[in-house]
Amino acid sequence: MTDALKRLSDEGVAIWLDDLSRKRITSGNLGELLDEQHVVGVTTNPAIFQKAISGGDGYEQQLADLASRGVAVDEALRMITTADVRDAADVLRPVFDATGGKDGRVSIEVDPRLAHRTTATIAEARQLAWLVDRPNTFIKIPATRAGLPAITETIGKGISVNVTLIFSLERYREVMDAYMAGLEKAKALGLDLAEIHSVASFFVSRVDTEVDKRLAALGTDEAAALKSTAALANARLAYQEYEKVVAGDRWQALTRAGANAQRPLWASTGVKDPQLPDTLYVDGLVAPNTVNTMPEATLQATADHGEITGDTVRDGYAAAQEVLDSLAKLGISYDDVVQVLEDEGVEKFESAWRDLLKSTEAELQRLAPKEA
Repeated sequence: MTDALKRLSDEGVAIWLDDLSRKRITSGNLGELLDEQHVVGVTTNPAIFQKAISGGDGYEQQLADLASRGVAVDEALRMITTADVRDAADVLRPVFDATGGKDGRVSIEVDPRLAHRTTATIAEARQLAWLVDRPNTFIKIPATRAGLPAITETIGKGISVNVTLIFSLERYREVMDAYMAGLEKAKALGLDLAEIHSVASFFVSRVDTEVDKRLAALGTDEAAALKSTAALANARLAYQEYEKVVAGDRWQALTRAGANAQRPLWASTGVKDPQLPDTLYVDGLVAPNTVNTMPEATLQATADHGEITGDTVRDGYAAAQEVLDSLAKLGISYDDVVQVLEDEGVEKFESAWRDLLKSTEAELQRLAPKEA
């Protein structure tokens, strides 16, 4: 079952699970995935927590305790989510130790309602790092315009960051610049750069969803020929940008000071179109020093029938650029696509968080002790 996953790992792709719940931790399932499926990390987001906590498995006692103490819903939710991340980090700690901090990481996202507030995001990142209190935590900060300086300041304080919701090549370049600026701040403060890690989460499948919708509206043969090609092209060109940065003088100076590369992380790798191969965004994005964070269905599909044949990124730069050029010739605006996706991404996470707040508040009210 795990040959394809092993081949993927051997090619330099770290396999992370894009899911977490208390039941997954307490049942031993997370440990099994580490032992049997080559999983070496976990990512979470507001939608994942909304699904887990609303499902109810394993949260009743903590919710009852919080209700009896009269804890406000925002604080209650943070206590619940950080408890899960802390426990997951403990499960992954052996991987963290064995890889020198490169893997064995668990990500937790700042409140998505702060996505356009720089100072509040920085404060939230510090608070989450303090609450979880595990060295193998990544604090997720969205790559919005306001998020960029927050990334720099958070890295500059020595807190490791997973930059999320990256869709465009230009924004990705800005994210890498923000990371290097943060490392330079940390170095100036005398911090050990070897202790600071980061990944840049470049979203994949949502690009095809948006572009394919626009191609279908055109209804031409030329448009049909480009269906489901944009996402892989975009991600491959992102890796090309990564290679340019790590070869540059600025990055090389940081490397000599002990800095760790900010690995590209392929996010949103479950296919949205059921007509597509379910391992498309795994098989097509094999490159060294990357991360692929997969929903469990994608992980199991890759284990069962993934076609891992070596590097599928670095020989494809010219073809990838041709795809984006062809889309532009058809009148599909790359800049508009990526801006729509960023706006929708922030809104989806805000919506999931609001739903989670609402359902958690209802549970706290239900479980609150009835005073005589």
